Amino acid sequence: MELYTRYSHDVTDIIAEQAPVYEKASVDEHYIDVTGMDRFFGVLKWTHELRSSIIKNTGLPISFGLSVNKTVSKIATGEAKPNGELQVPGEQVQNFLSPLSIRKIPGIGEKTYPLLRSMGVSTIATLRQIPVDMMERVMGKNGIVLWERANGIDSTPVQPYSESKSVSTETTFEQDSTDIITMKEILVKMVEKIAYELREHQKLTACVTVKIRYSNFDTHTVQQQVPYTAFDHVLIPLVKDLFDKLYQRRMLIRLIGVRFSKLVPGSQQLNMFEDSVEMINLYQALDRIRMKYGRKAIRRGVGIKVNSEIAK
Repeated sequence: MELYTRYSHDVTDIIAEQAPVYEKASVDEHYIDVTGMDRFFGVLKWTHELRSSIIKNTGLPISFGLSVNKTVSKIATGEAKPNGELQVPGEQVQNFLSPLSIRKIPGIGEKTYPLLRSMGVSTIATLRQIPVDMMERVMGKNGIVLWERANGIDSTPVQPYSESKSVSTETTFEQDSTDIITMKEILVKMVEKIAYELREHQKLTACVTVKIRYSNFDTHTVQQQVPYTAFDHVLIPLVKDLFDKLYQRRMLIRLIGVRFSKLVPGSQQLNMFEDSVEMINLYQALDRIRMKYGRKAIRRGVGIKVNSEIAK
């Protein structure tokens, strides 16, 4: 996973140097808006040269799809894999999409696919022929989105990528303290809270920061790059270790905080890198309980202990 993360950063850096506007859609997927570049370069030639540059500098197999919008480009990229390139001009979009399985459409997953198959829909061409109002009655707003994608319609813009996006949490003590045991228990609770937020929004972090503010208001932070993750059992020991490295002055502490940054979209597709199937299933079960009954429905015993002590 460390190697996977490094390559992801390397590819992003190359794209950032050359692309006018790009979006990092996941650990291994980017969208680039090349609108208007055909006035200066051929967009196919430019994209081909970018792909060649990434391959030369990383040695990775790289595929791209070049088309009129994000949906068609993503589908074209899938068709170009494992190591190719495919352009689908606007006038060819319908013919390109028609024979493909509905599984190729982004957003059709384990629940939607059987429903559409029960309606006799197997290809994108068939889905396109269903009246849009019927799709809305059966599937709500998502039905309209899928119908539009089947017709090659997608107005979603490329969202400029920013490494500054983050999630964080802090705790200010009513009384300045040097109770390291309690502080680490609170850090565990913090990690649980914002790691769940990452998974809830299908995000992964590549940078962890721990913050301390002393009683004299001096504030210090330490951060560490990490392989992409959103799992408590990976992040908790790291946060504790960073706290130990940061807390060297043995002064009273007023505030502690944790921040996860360099976020990218991503979730279960990276399970192959995690500890075990059992661990993954455990996280999924815990998160289902939280989604149904609230974030505080199930927690580590350490977090509950901290709450009870604060209540006293």
